[in-house]
Amino acid sequence: MVSPRPVAKIETEEPTTRLAVLIDADNAQASVIEGLLAEIARFGEATVRRIYGDFTAPTSASWKKVLQRHAIKPIQQFAYTTGKNATDSTLIIDAMDLLYTRKFDGFCLVTSDSDFTGLAMRLREEGLTVLGFGENKTPEAFRNACHKFVFTEVLRPDSQTESVPPSSATENAHPPIQPSTPPQATEPKPKFPKRFVVTALEQSVDDTGWANLGTFGSYLTKLQPDFDPRLYGYKKLSDLVKANTTLFAIEERTVPGSNHKALYLRAKNQAQRDDKGK
Repeated sequence: MVSPRPVAKIETEEPTTRLAVLIDADNAQASVIEGLLAEIARFGEATVRRIYGDFTAPTSASWKKVLQRHAIKPIQQFAYTTGKNATDSTLIIDAMDLLYTRKFDGFCLVTSDSDFTGLAMRLREEGLTVLGFGENKTPEAFRNACHKFVFTEVLRPDSQTESVPPSSATENAHPPIQPSTPPQATEPKPKFPKRFVVTALEQSVDDTGWANLGTFGSYLTKLQPDFDPRLYGYKKLSDLVKANTTLFAIEERTVPGSNHKALYLRAKNQAQRDDKGK
């Protein structure tokens, strides 16, 4: 009798967060898909990937090129009547069906449409994590209904590259060929919310007057789900903190029992007041 063949098990350090990714093709751009999936991977595993829209329409041509490559299941939805968005209804119904399977830890809603505000609130009521992804035009109501909201502008491939100034070492290079169509105007970076960030920091400090960077970041997101250092030109929150030395006093402390270091910070004005009081 042949003994059964042993099956190798893959053990992970921590359980994976199971996420359902639901994309509104009518209100999302295919050009951000790679950055979008990479961002979602930071939060967990995209167990379900579905996109909703009328893929017979010319406006969905860009999505059809990337669906198979990224294993996204298209849910075809014809427009039954003019002026009514059947796509929204189908996505919401599917979200509720997936919710009641109790197989997921969270949902990723990729849309810039405020019509999904109620869905995000309902999912939160069930104790699930709701991650929103949309363009800068996304209404504030939907952004605040999510635990975390990410602007898709920061996920575009060219968002991580800075334009080269004219005075750089390219004077001997051939002049660039002028495009046949005028380039799209680059949207200006939003103004850094200095007062909001400092106030949030002062609210997240411990009894010693210092805040761990992770605690500070979590508190920022709770107060303002769409806060993102990348909107202000920084890849990570730690980069933003280290670059603003006029606002923050910083300490690196060794984590007990390891060789790793943790970043602690407090408001610079508070640190100066404490020094004067000594």
